[in-house]
Amino acid sequence: MGIHAIKMPDIGEGIAEVELVAWHVKVGDVVAEDQILADVMTDKATVEIPSSVAGTVLALGGAVGQVMAVGSEVIRIEVEGAGNVKAGAPAAPVAATSADPVAPVKPAKPSKAAAPVAMAAVPVAAAKPATTSATPATLLRHEQPAPAAAHARQPGDKPIASPAVRRRAWELGVELQFVPGTGAAGRIMQEDLDAYAARAAKGHAAGQSDQRYAERHHQEAVPVIGLRRKIAQKMQESKRRIPHFTYVEEVDVTELEALRARLNARYGKERGRLTVLPFLVRAVVLGVREFPQINARYDDEAAVATRYGAVHLGIATQTEGGLMVPVVRHAESRDLWACAAEVLRLAEAARSGKATREELSGSTITITSLGALGGIVTTPVINHPEVAIVGINRIVERPVIRGGAVVPRLMMNLSSSFDHRVVDGMQAAEFVQLLRGYLESPATLFVE
Repeated sequence: MGIHAIKMPDIGEGIAEVELVAWHVKVGDVVAEDQILADVMTDKATVEIPSSVAGTVLALGGAVGQVMAVGSEVIRIEVEGAGNVKAGAPAAPVAATSADPVAPVKPAKPSKAAAPVAMAAVPVAAAKPATTSATPATLLRHEQPAPAAAHARQPGDKPIASPAVRRRAWELGVELQFVPGTGAAGRIMQEDLDAYAARAAKGHAAGQSDQRYAERHHQEAVPVIGLRRKIAQKMQESKRRIPHFTYVEEVDVTELEALRARLNARYGKERGRLTVLPFLVRAVVLGVREFPQINARYDDEAAVATRYGAVHLGIATQTEGGLMVPVVRHAESRDLWACAAEVLRLAEAARSGKATREELSGSTITITSLGALGGIVTTPVINHPEVAIVGINRIVERPVIRGGAVVPRLMMNLSSSFDHRVVDGMQAAEFVQLLRGYLESPATLFVE
């Protein structure tokens, strides 16, 4: 028997270090060749590290949240034969540039052996970091003692119960979080709810306070790792480097919404339904032709703003792992339906964890939208090193004076931020007013 050490591969693109975001094996596990061992993060995508050998895991090279250098030792595996590590040789030190490592890792169950493929970059939303072996905080609360056979629910765990039990708990005014469950996997049964209600009634009769209004003192320390760390770093870098200013304008989208409804009624089934977003994309494509300094990226070190003829449009997308920005390449070459299809495809890829690194980088200007939660005004943060971001707020019907009469109109605010080093206030205002003109008279989007 020998020992085989697997080292952090050179992922390319000049990447010198990566963050370890998930282990898929633990010490003592038997692994197959090509089985995924761990996920590491580069920028906003993760890379799966497969095993090049079959054997038994002897040691892990780092903890989740740790930053590791390319070439550092990832894992040691006991293999048949000589291996590539001399007997008794110490494990190579793991290079770590992050803060103190997080709590010891409790790895997930090993994944099924994967087919032999090259390492694929996927959004980190697809990889969920392993949980820690110790709960980061202790939950303190006043509650009735649980029966000995009840399932011990950890702080933050969601109670498991059927809809009927949840409905009855709501009628009784009982929080299921405090009810111990005796069913499979801690499921709360009707009899558990009866027992808890009876104990609570006795406690109330004895002068104890209602559990719904008991003081709560729990705290939870949540390590900021993986995509969440990258988002934090990206936002901090953008705000630190870029002198933002935000310009807000309201837009009457009544005609745009009428046109969109007609197009969907006529072509929706065969071409797909249109949202407001493809129309805004088209407006941005036309707008940056007149204001090329807005479709640009600024190099802080070289003090050079590079303007682009191509419009590679970033679409800010919320995923389970956090905010990601997939890129619609060459938006200037796509019609409404092609643009809508590409936005939908990229959003689904990002949310399902299948977007590639190339699909998550290289944007020249970004659009962000909170949809129905868009509020009245937002102050979007520029996606560094770009120099502009256009934000959509929600559409609301409001009374507006037109020709001396009060009429209902559909109104939407555009909240856009700009880099004041590259874009002057007057240029930004003129650009947004140009977008407004296109959206309020949508026929002009198709006249060149």
